[in-house]
Amino acid sequence: MSYLYYPGCSLTGTAREYDLSTRAVMDAMGVPLTELEEWTCCGASAAEACSELLSLALPAINLAIAEGMDARQDVMIPCSACYLNLKKTAETMRQDPLTRDRVNTVLAENDLTVKGTAKVRHLLDVLATDLGADAIRDKVTVDLSHLTIAPYYGCQCLRPYPVFDDPEEPRSMEPLIRATGARIHPWQMGAKCCGASHMNTKMDVALELVHAILQAARGADAIVTVCPMCQMNLEAYQDKIARRYGDVSSVTILYLPQLIGMAFGLSDEALGLELNLAVNNHFRSKRKAAVNA
Repeated sequence: MSYLYYPGCSLTGTAREYDLSTRAVMDAMGVPLTELEEWTCCGASAAEACSELLSLALPAINLAIAEGMDARQDVMIPCSACYLNLKKTAETMRQDPLTRDRVNTVLAENDLTVKGTAKVRHLLDVLATDLGADAIRDKVTVDLSHLTIAPYYGCQCLRPYPVFDDPEEPRSMEPLIRATGARIHPWQMGAKCCGASHMNTKMDVALELVHAILQAARGADAIVTVCPMCQMNLEAYQDKIARRYGDVSSVTILYLPQLIGMAFGLSDEALGLELNLAVNNHFRSKRKAAVNA
């Protein structure tokens, strides 16, 4: 079992800890990742507002690279926004020959051709469907049973393509978290929107949405997510939300592979924990107690 790997821009910058922990966990599980050669930006959330053709051509460059490297391997993507852009383009290239021809006219400038054969997979899909909870449980060396975790999926890994989970009531993270020994925080906010890029354009709206999520996480030791934009919104604005609403306290925000890597006994450095913006002292003390147990 091996995958082509598309990290995307966020995982080389603001979400580097997501890249580090993903690679570390996959390596610990014996799953080889081959990074796409000379991959490029997928267009993020800006390209579609500029040009529909551009929003398809940018992801299609990476799909063409993947098809040229190894058409038999799935393309695994941790970032939910990147996943959505490549997934949408892959489906369009597969189902719409006329649009595929238009895109290939653009790609021809770089001597590339997209056929529509690449299979795009989210990291959570790979962990939940291909590897599974048992494979994670077999690698656990640190007991995390003292932790209660709130799984947060966000929007883009499940909408509008409900490939591996129910977008309204997602549960795919729960067996994986339980496999680490941790408990699941009971809440109904796992699929609620965090405001996404509205944090830059309509901050009041986004702050209200994030406030509701953080408030619902009371009693959890950490929120775990699989999306860099969700991670940023949930961790970077906690002080502003606390000042505005006065009813939320610091909440630790982790990426799913960081939690799994902790259970595997991987080092903080390997998991990029020093790069997280919101890991509170309460969580640090519980983690230290587990490691020393």
